[in-house]
Amino acid sequence: MAVHPIDFRYGSKEMKEVWEEETKLQKMLEVEAAIARAQGELGIIPMEAAEEINRKASTKYVKLERAKEIERETRHDIVAMVKAFAEVCEGNAGEYIHFGATSNDIVDTSQSLQFKDAIFILLDKLKTLRDELTKKAEEHKYTVCIGRTHGQHAIPTTYGMKFALWASEIQRHIDRLKTCKERLCVSMITGAVGTMAALGKDGMKIHKRVGEILGLNPVLISNQVIQRDRHAEFMATLALIAQTLNKIGITVRSMQRTEIKELEEEFDASKQTGSSTMPHKRNPITFEQICGLSRVIKTNALAEFDNIPLWEERDLTNSSPERCLFPESCVLLDHILNLAIKGMRKLTVNIENVNRNLELTKGLIMAERVMITLAKKGMGRQTAHEVVRKCAMKAHDENRHLKEVLSKDENVMKYLTEEELDELFDYKTYIGLAPEIVDEVINTLKNK
Repeated sequence: MAVHPIDFRYGSKEMKEVWEEETKLQKMLEVEAAIARAQGELGIIPMEAAEEINRKASTKYVKLERAKEIERETRHDIVAMVKAFAEVCEGNAGEYIHFGATSNDIVDTSQSLQFKDAIFILLDKLKTLRDELTKKAEEHKYTVCIGRTHGQHAIPTTYGMKFALWASEIQRHIDRLKTCKERLCVSMITGAVGTMAALGKDGMKIHKRVGEILGLNPVLISNQVIQRDRHAEFMATLALIAQTLNKIGITVRSMQRTEIKELEEEFDASKQTGSSTMPHKRNPITFEQICGLSRVIKTNALAEFDNIPLWEERDLTNSSPERCLFPESCVLLDHILNLAIKGMRKLTVNIENVNRNLELTKGLIMAERVMITLAKKGMGRQTAHEVVRKCAMKAHDENRHLKEVLSKDENVMKYLTEEELDELFDYKTYIGLAPEIVDEVINTLKNK
């Protein structure tokens, strides 16, 4: 019976396949086969044995259920895998499996192969999301909206700026994941405490050749495990990505509030139900799920940090949490990336409400522009700031339009004509270089 929601509610088939038990077994068999091949080439084991091991290094022959059956007796998963593997090899080839290796040579190296596959999927999704965000940035390059700081109306910006900002951040995550991959996806065939003692004088050659066969960079040095700073960096990178998706989700959810309603995620009014008791509800459940699951991914990163300081050459405290942490974070991040891609494609920008909200403060959002203009005309920047501030407070307290209050102020009207004052309250002409900035982001990301 399924227990974890990953089993029945969250995650894509392709990412789950990376972390399935069958896949894990297959990767371990591939590592054992690579060790045998390297040792066969060096004459350490008979080449015919190495060839037989490589022929049978598949779950077509080595069955997961058989390995589990043996593990129930041995209470050691790698020993069980080796025994199940040896059983299917012809002749005495099985005697040469795992020759000179330790369990974590197999566990950590095979895990690197899984990470490699997972990162390939995540990078593809990140690029897709980035491209969706740049499309939205282009579409809304001139969609003027209110900018908010501290949750309060600031000055105008554009929705193109918002989408371009997120796209740029996603690109940084793509770059982070690529560089992290080089440090994470490594191989290790170094024996019980990293000295290669059981491998003999050709230990370094075996270590390097296995990495070459598997397409992984061999570690420079290890003890019994690949050092967990690599894995913690990976988990931290996943958490960073999740927090960016969380940030996007919070903005969409906030902008979907009934009283704001500038953005709205897809809602199928013909079938979808928002509440079991309130028939009118149109809740932002997609982005809420993104925000919620991002917390799990962030927490998992903190747990992996505790796996860096193991006792001396190694203890077992990293093993049990990592069986949960790595698959869970990869599956959940892949899941919320899929949600974010779909959410962006179907996101609605309600222009009418965007324009309504620009007018909400009755011109107060143009106070900066008036202040800068007065300073340019000779009033002096500090004086202009105080004059406009007092007018703004008066407009706020008396619920009047700022332009009206300014037009009655003698200090202001010494420097401005009525026509000039009118022009200062055209929101669309006070977005600075926003369109150019958006173009710069789009053009830069196109070349990535």
